[in-house]
Amino acid sequence: MARRYFGTDGIRGLANRAPMTSEVALKVGMAAGKLFSNGGGRAHRVVIGKDTRLSGYMIESALMSGFTSVGMDVFLLGPMPTPAVAMLTRSLRADLGVMISASHNPYEDNGIKLFDPEGYKLSDDAEKQIEALMDKDSSDLLVPSDKIGRAKRIDSAQERYIEFAKRTLPQNIRFNGMRVVVDCANGAGYQVAPDVLWELGAEVIKMGVEPNGRNINDKCGSTEPAALVAKVREMRADIGIALDGDADRVVIVDEKGTIVDGDQIMAVIGENWHQSGKLAAGGVVATVMSNLGLERYFNGLGLTMVRTPVGDRYVVEHMRKHGFNVGGEQSGHIVLSDFVTTGDGLVAALQVLSVVVATGRPVSEVCRRFEALPQLLQNIPYANGAPLEHDAVRSAIDAGKARLGRSGRLVIRPSGTEPVIRVMAEGDDQAIVHQVVGEIAEAVRKAAQTHA
Repeated sequence: MARRYFGTDGIRGLANRAPMTSEVALKVGMAAGKLFSNGGGRAHRVVIGKDTRLSGYMIESALMSGFTSVGMDVFLLGPMPTPAVAMLTRSLRADLGVMISASHNPYEDNGIKLFDPEGYKLSDDAEKQIEALMDKDSSDLLVPSDKIGRAKRIDSAQERYIEFAKRTLPQNIRFNGMRVVVDCANGAGYQVAPDVLWELGAEVIKMGVEPNGRNINDKCGSTEPAALVAKVREMRADIGIALDGDADRVVIVDEKGTIVDGDQIMAVIGENWHQSGKLAAGGVVATVMSNLGLERYFNGLGLTMVRTPVGDRYVVEHMRKHGFNVGGEQSGHIVLSDFVTTGDGLVAALQVLSVVVATGRPVSEVCRRFEALPQLLQNIPYANGAPLEHDAVRSAIDAGKARLGRSGRLVIRPSGTEPVIRVMAEGDDQAIVHQVVGEIAEAVRKAAQTHA
């Protein structure tokens, strides 16, 4: 059965338009609160964090009202990274965690992500149960007047996360003498990320730390690192770190101004943990979008690289089921399950910095573990219908697979967060890669137009 509210990463949409309205947020609070507070004979609590979007106040208030109306106590964290919310859900022994964010999307969008008591994103089954409760008469969910929950702000939330992030490093690791530019995307990490780096001894140059409700991810952060590249070169910095709006992903810029994506970051951390005996399950978990060069690199080290569908939740699910402790996405979601239950851009960056310090080598050397194969991704918008089921599109895909052969890969999928079809190909021959993507993209465009 199709779900009405939840997508691949919680609920997301244009703020003040369905499903991202106060009414829906109120229902989410009531339904999720009811589901996670049944039984136990004790006070139940929920932790709520958010990024810096203007609509965050609206969604936060509606969620708070919903949770308290079904008897849950609410702990408000204010602007905090998504991984901090997951961590504090466990630390504060909450029954549920909520992050209000649309991640790397523009400020007009917002979203609601839910975490279970262990700090993991909710299962599909739990989301379905919440949706079923949302469609019930709300009066069936309400508690008596004397059982209404309370709400309070947790003033120590930032300090708790800062200490947690620092403790992910060995005690002897310091960044003294390192010049670090950090771009916080005017988002959830704008206070904590620079503080962590400074407390570890770095000289910190801050960018994207003046949120106004509308400038999150605006020409800054991990999805638009051009300004960071320029600042690293201008300041002759040792490294640049770019987070996204909710700080669960990261890209790095080396001292030469070259962008380092999540694949290279996984290579750095995976090999380092392998050499130190910390890598579990003999490899790492990535997605179908990670470069074939990364897979060949790990294979050359005698390690495996398992691929999952796109989405950090699928990476985490496979890691939990099979005992891996390093996983991630090319986009910069890096999951290090020895420390965190979801992607954490800052913690991943700290691990890279620790390798730089330990080796004494520049970031440009540390973060170039393999040569990426030519890879091309195109996003083709569509409004209605299912263009991938069109005969001409299927024929173009079959022809593309044949041209790439065994030395390349082809991934075509609808986006889980946008009305676009993503067409990605990679292989040893760049010209063939471009031709294959172009032909499939054109077929998808024509199919999409027939449904417009």
